Amino acid sequence: MHHEFEYIAPRSRTELLATLKKFGSRARLLAGGTDLLVDIRVGHNVPETVIDVKYIDEYNKIRWDAKEGLSIGATVTCIELMNDKTVRAKFPLLVEAAGHIASPQVRNRATIAGNLCTASPCADMGCSLLAYGASIELASEKKTRIIPLVEFFTGVKKTQRQPDEVVQRIIVPAAMAGARGAMEKLKRIKGHDLAVVSVAMVKTAKTLRVGIGSCAPTPIVLKDLPASASVKTVVDEALKTVKPIDDIRASKEYRLAMVQSFVEKLLATLK
Repeated sequence: MHHEFEYIAPRSRTELLATLKKFGSRARLLAGGTDLLVDIRVGHNVPETVIDVKYIDEYNKIRWDAKEGLSIGATVTCIELMNDKTVRAKFPLLVEAAGHIASPQVRNRATIAGNLCTASPCADMGCSLLAYGASIELASEKKTRIIPLVEFFTGVKKTQRQPDEVVQRIIVPAAMAGARGAMEKLKRIKGHDLAVVSVAMVKTAKTLRVGIGSCAPTPIVLKDLPASASVKTVVDEALKTVKPIDDIRASKEYRLAMVQSFVEKLLATLK
């Protein structure tokens, strides 16, 4: 199907924010476009205007600061994240999570911020970034605000981002650099597929944090647990927190069983 819309590609942050203020909810932002263009083509979402953010140079940066942490710009692609030496050395779980997204062709185009803004319950970057305690920076002409990622997701494909706002970057705390992490993702088939259940775990000297996908209306994270928490404690907390459903991909009971299995497996891996 073919649909007409206006295409705008601002060349500066100032121009972008002014354009967002003008069009608001009548526009959709394009970063990688791997979700948006499919939605437009099939008629699920046909905006009046598409605003391309790829030409904002400052958004295509991965930066490391010993105080603030890791900054991932809005247009950084999965492949760029996976190839970054700092990310590979300090936050290897993010490399693993990005590698779960679709195919190599899609990963060359898809962005980390876009994966979060789609806000699918099974977003591959969601549970890993939640496990790292990441935050997200939003900007409009009126203000710039940073909120915890755990507060960003508000429902199935819903976020706190307002129509006049853009996600500028994702911030992973410096304190999580070097933390041990691992992820398990259950798919219906070999190769690239949506997650039936995904679990990401990050362990520091003092804290254990677990992010879970496809088991609630949004990706979720368990409350912080002691690094020494027993398998039973972590499993009980996980099963108490998740809210899986029956759908075409799996039953509620199967998802609960896989959450338990993945938590046990990851705890053994990070022992």
